[in-house]
Amino acid sequence: MADIHPTAIVHPQAELAPEVSVGPYSIIEAGVSIGTATQIGPHVVIKKFTTIGERCHIFQFASIGEIPQDLKFRGEESQLVIGNDNIIREGATIHRGTAGGGGLTKIGNSNLLMAYTHVAHDCHIGSRVIMANAATLAGHITVEDNAILGGLSAVHQFCRVGTHAFVGGCSAVARDIPPYCMAMGNRAKILGLNLVGLKRQGFPSPTIEALKNAYGLLFNSEFTLKEAVTQVRQLFPHLPEIGKLLTFIEASDRGLAPVDVRENRSHRGKE
Repeated sequence: MADIHPTAIVHPQAELAPEVSVGPYSIIEAGVSIGTATQIGPHVVIKKFTTIGERCHIFQFASIGEIPQDLKFRGEESQLVIGNDNIIREGATIHRGTAGGGGLTKIGNSNLLMAYTHVAHDCHIGSRVIMANAATLAGHITVEDNAILGGLSAVHQFCRVGTHAFVGGCSAVARDIPPYCMAMGNRAKILGLNLVGLKRQGFPSPTIEALKNAYGLLFNSEFTLKEAVTQVRQLFPHLPEIGKLLTFIEASDRGLAPVDVRENRSHRGKE
């Protein structure tokens, strides 16, 4: 059975799996589903239409599944789905989706959302993502697996942050950040490859070298971006990481963040 503190308010129509714990003064509404061994700290509010997976840990004062801060929202039924093994720290806020955005805010597995982070309506976060303190996502944002957002960074509506990308602290992201890249600034500019992150994640040297070559052609050559994509695809037709990078670039609606030319001149594939 779930371990519910006597001062917590849990609606009878909420579904709490075995080994769930709910701390003092927390409120869980009807229609909430919480998976096995998830820990809900004190003073947490979890609103209706929210599903939380197993072994998550939600710290005090977090607000989970509140209605969107979207003036077009008209009270429609929408969802927030959070996967397994997520850590959501103090004061974090996560809102459910809107009809206009697909009706779903979704967070994958094994993510760390530090204190005072905000995930707005219709965002889709992958797995193993880190959002440092007070990082903020506006609506309709996609953050792919293994991306890192530095503290106090903010991402504009409809932007995407690619897999294994790194966004420096206090950045304002107004356009897409490609996979495997670093970006920083207001507005955020691409600084080069996230080489330290790739090595820490165990990427083999040949893959990193291929990404260096691809980066040079895409962002540091005389080719147009379209021409560079064609060149890179011909050079590395079977490397999955290159395929992800090119697919991301070709699917960009907002356009890519600009490249910091000065940093690229000094970078040239080096750490």
